[in-house]
Amino acid sequence: MAPANDLPPEPGAPRARRPRVRLPFVLVGVVAVVLAIALFVWTVVLPHGRPRLEAGERFGVDVSNHQGPIDWDRVARDEIAFAYIKATEGGDFVDAHFRENWDGAARAGLRRGAYHFFTLCRPGADQADNFLAVVPRDDAALPPVVDLEFGGNCSGRPDRETLRRELTTFVERVEAGLGRPLVLYVLEDFEDQYQVQAVLPRAFWIRSLFQRPDGGDWSIWQYSGTALVDGIDGEADLNVARPGFL
Repeated sequence: MAPANDLPPEPGAPRARRPRVRLPFVLVGVVAVVLAIALFVWTVVLPHGRPRLEAGERFGVDVSNHQGPIDWDRVARDEIAFAYIKATEGGDFVDAHFRENWDGAARAGLRRGAYHFFTLCRPGADQADNFLAVVPRDDAALPPVVDLEFGGNCSGRPDRETLRRELTTFVERVEAGLGRPLVLYVLEDFEDQYQVQAVLPRAFWIRSLFQRPDGGDWSIWQYSGTALVDGIDGEADLNVARPGFL
C-alpha cells in the first residue's frame, strides 16, 4: 500500500510547484571563478614564482633588445647570478643593446655569455662571421650559445642534411674563433625535425616551463619566459644553471 503522502491529489486541487534549478547561472558562476583563479595564477603567481634551487644551482636571465634598457645592479640584487645576452642573428643583424648589456652585466658582477639566433635562410659561415665580429674574446665569459628554434625564423625549412651541414660549419668556426665549445639551446620541435644533438653533442640548454626537467643531461634549464625580474621592465626569461656550469 502506498503511504499517505504519495496519494494523488484530489481532482481540481493545485499542484505543488517544484523549485527550479537555475543550472545555466550556476555554470556561469563556476566558469567565472575558474577563469578568475587561472588569471590570478598566470598574471601573479607564475611571473613572481621561482623554482626551488638544488644545491649549487643559480638563477640567470637571457635578454635582448626586446627588454629595452636594463638596470643590471638591480638585476644582480634579485638573486640573479648570470646573464646570456643576444649578440647577433643571421648573417648581418646585430642586437642594438648587446654592448650596453654586455658591459652592464659585468659591472654588476654577473657572469655573462653571448648567444646567436641561428636562421634557416643564411649560410652557417656568414652567421659565424657575424657573431665573431661582435662578441669579444673573453676567457672569463660563459660558453657561447646558439639558439635553434622555429619561432621567428625563416619560413623555409631546409632538409636535415643541409641544416646539419650549415650548423656544423657555424659551430666549428665559432668554437675555433672563441676557443671554447658552444652550448645548444634547442626547442623540442626543432630537435625532432633535425636531430642536431646526434651530430653535435654539446652542453644542452633545455626549456621546460614551470616544471623541473625529468632527468636528462642539461646544463641550463629555462623555467619561464614570463618572469618578473627587478631591473627589467616587462617579462623576462628565467633560467637555472646546474652546479659546475658557472
